[in-house]
Amino acid sequence: MGDASPLEVSRAHRILLLFEELGVPYELKTHKRTQERLAPPKLKNIHPLGKSPVVTIDIPGSSTPIVLSESSAMAECFCEYYGKETSFVPKRYQEGKDGHIGGETESWLRYRMLMHYAEGSLMPLMLLSLIVGSIRNAAVPFFIKPITNSIASKVESSYIRRNMRNHYDFLEGQLETSPEAGDYLCGKDATAADIMLSFPLEVGQTRSGFTHSQYPRVWAYIERLHERDAYKRAVAKIADIEGEFKTTS
Repeated sequence: MGDASPLEVSRAHRILLLFEELGVPYELKTHKRTQERLAPPKLKNIHPLGKSPVVTIDIPGSSTPIVLSESSAMAECFCEYYGKETSFVPKRYQEGKDGHIGGETESWLRYRMLMHYAEGSLMPLMLLSLIVGSIRNAAVPFFIKPITNSIASKVESSYIRRNMRNHYDFLEGQLETSPEAGDYLCGKDATAADIMLSFPLEVGQTRSGFTHSQYPRVWAYIERLHERDAYKRAVAKIADIEGEFKTTS
């Protein structure tokens, strides 16, 4: 169908997970980060922002491919074409309530919210945690180190830690009250929303400061995602090209 262009050691691998779950045909083309751990300039040849992931779709009879960007938008686009008749997109309306506001199923309402929650609410906090970690570990003169450590600690204690706990409490509660006592956030079946949340929660296993004993449902949920065949196939494909698979440096 087209090319998936993820950046190494990034959340772009979620699009590959989605493709594997939906059975979307694709060719994988990974991109190496620069020495500064940034996206390479050549990604701007694919999309003006030079960000990852991007997907290019070859159109029969056209010399110009369609270029898609933004993870949530891509996920929704491909689910429209490949996921409508599958359990990967929850049924939208309750019986006899098609087209009525408030007639949506609980699973679908969760799905729609969580698709955007992952990037809009949870991921910015994880990115801030990564940035603060970089400040703490920065190679600075020894007499500057106490200052950078103090700044990092202040941000962590006054903002990151408090908000991280709020998000983990929320997700633990969502898993506890999953529709039909399901193993996933929207019910018994995994959905694209679970894929979107996989990366920030993987980062959170090492960056949140929390443990399995504090949030057992969240930790068990991550393990269930890792055990899915589609996840294993996507990880294996990335490892074949890059030599290994990592979510963070």
